[in-house]
Amino acid sequence: MNTLAYLVPLFPLLGFLVNGLGRKSLSKSATGVIGSGVILASFVVSLLLFFDVKSHGATIATAFDFINGGSFKIPFAFQIDQLSSLFLLIITGIGFLIHLYSTAYMHEEESHHFARYFAYLNLFVFSMLLLVMGANYVIMFIGWEGVGLCSYLLIGYWFKNANYNYAAKKAFVMNRIGDLGFLLAVFWLLSKLGTVTYGDVFANYSKLSSADMTGITILLFVGAMGKSAQIPLYTWLPDAMAGPTPVSALIHAATMVTAGIYMIARSNVLYSHSEVAQNLVAIIGLATALFSATIAIKQNDIKKVLAYSTVSQLGYMFLGLGVGAYTGAVFHVMTHAFFKALLFLGAGSVIHAMHHEQDIRKMGGLKKKLPITHITFLMGCIAISGIPPFSGFFSKDEILAAAFAHNPVYWGLGVAGAAMTAFYMFRLYATTFLGTFRGTHEQEHHLHESPSAMTIPLIILAILSVIGGFVGIPELFVHDGHLLKSFLSPVITEQEHHIEHSTEYVLMGISVAVAAIAILFAISKYSKNPELGEPAGLGKILADKWYIDELYDAVIVKPLDALATFFKNIIEKSGIDGIVNGVGKLVTYSSRQLRLLQNGQVGGYILFMVLAMIVVVLIWVNDGYLYKMFTSLF
Repeated sequence: MNTLAYLVPLFPLLGFLVNGLGRKSLSKSATGVIGSGVILASFVVSLLLFFDVKSHGATIATAFDFINGGSFKIPFAFQIDQLSSLFLLIITGIGFLIHLYSTAYMHEEESHHFARYFAYLNLFVFSMLLLVMGANYVIMFIGWEGVGLCSYLLIGYWFKNANYNYAAKKAFVMNRIGDLGFLLAVFWLLSKLGTVTYGDVFANYSKLSSADMTGITILLFVGAMGKSAQIPLYTWLPDAMAGPTPVSALIHAATMVTAGIYMIARSNVLYSHSEVAQNLVAIIGLATALFSATIAIKQNDIKKVLAYSTVSQLGYMFLGLGVGAYTGAVFHVMTHAFFKALLFLGAGSVIHAMHHEQDIRKMGGLKKKLPITHITFLMGCIAISGIPPFSGFFSKDEILAAAFAHNPVYWGLGVAGAAMTAFYMFRLYATTFLGTFRGTHEQEHHLHESPSAMTIPLIILAILSVIGGFVGIPELFVHDGHLLKSFLSPVITEQEHHIEHSTEYVLMGISVAVAAIAILFAISKYSKNPELGEPAGLGKILADKWYIDELYDAVIVKPLDALATFFKNIIEKSGIDGIVNGVGKLVTYSSRQLRLLQNGQVGGYILFMVLAMIVVVLIWVNDGYLYKMFTSLF
């Protein structure tokens, strides 16, 4: 199986090279077949690896020594175990559906841009596969940087739009901030343990002092905060909506934003021995979940609602990691990949039908015109709201139960966030699909269901959103029903959370009841009377995202711009450039004046010679005093 492991990332890399180099000669059909086919091939191989791991356990495939410095070695190796094989299925499976969807959604693009788009997508998947397959933190970091680069390329895919380019740069810069923390953690591990290979690090964690453990885990979390959009490094993710909608689905559901969750879940041995880091992860995650949920309540851009929803759901995953429910967090990654990819692709289907309109206030009544999009989108909304037996219920309940066992306050705030999630998702659903159509007559005339290349992925994802949670049925219902926990047990050391069954029933009932009430309230409020005007009061603050971007602009961006301007105009131009240019001007001026002495007059030359002789005589005659004084100067 070692050879098969190399094929998983190799296929997308080949797709990137073929579509990228052949973008000016390949037809759209050939580009779509190549771009989607290589991901499907990776998915098939990932399935084989998954079942091999299930039967025979983990394997490590070492290709060569990436860094070899005597006794210090970092191998270029892949670790195929329970955690990585699960992520391989998520990345390649959801990735293939998004690629298939893209063949229809992006069909209006010119051939060479169409091929460029698929080349970027393939490179994105390759980088993410490298990230999860690496057997050490250095290989993970290479993939980590790769997805950061690809996000920049894909967010700014329509590069002629300056705002899209700004969004791409914003994502790139904010991710670099987090990446610095990750890099420092890697260096710290190297300095203390002399290795960054997972097996060696986790086997020798006891050699790390408490301070080392806390420092390393917090720095790793800083990296996760950037990649997985947690406070304060979250503002890039909503702006990432500048890219094509399938890109939004790929970034938000199956790949980039889950990297931070994967990294902490992979490092669960370290985090389990650092209470400070765990508490920090839980608090930041919970704060992010609540804060971004409040913003989503008043957004009117269909993609922005889903973007802030992603930030909020990532917060729940970090809450799970922070309270030791590592399996619950990974479980939520999986279920979230199903319903969030479904919701984004459903939004893309709506945007496609509405001729690129994204304001939900100009939609309404799409239920009849887009029947497949409607029913699948509804399933996604129910799943993310945590209504049983949809997938989101099982993973959300597992995180909330662990949060209650850790601290009941965490559970209460988590339920409040779940209520807001149900409310803003069904506000979105009711405003978009129910009521009467509010767009233009031209838009209404052209409303139609999307082609099968777009609806088939929606149907598959809807089915997964319904049944995906059954791999993690709580012990409350079925003994040994949590298949995912059993599968991941060799890799993840779960922290035990003991709750009475009766208490767990009550907690579960409260969270479902609260979500159901929020759903009914949202439907009754917005199905016939959607918010069409501009928000006011607190609503305007929420619609303007708590003015966090403006705060960052005032506190960070403008002072840095002013400092850069100072260095450019004062230090560089007047200082460094002034000195350099001044020396040049002095030399030029001096040479111009001295050349006047070379005037060709023999009498002048004789005069200077005589004066020079007089000076020499005076120096020597004066008992060497002038000579000594002269030489002392040098």
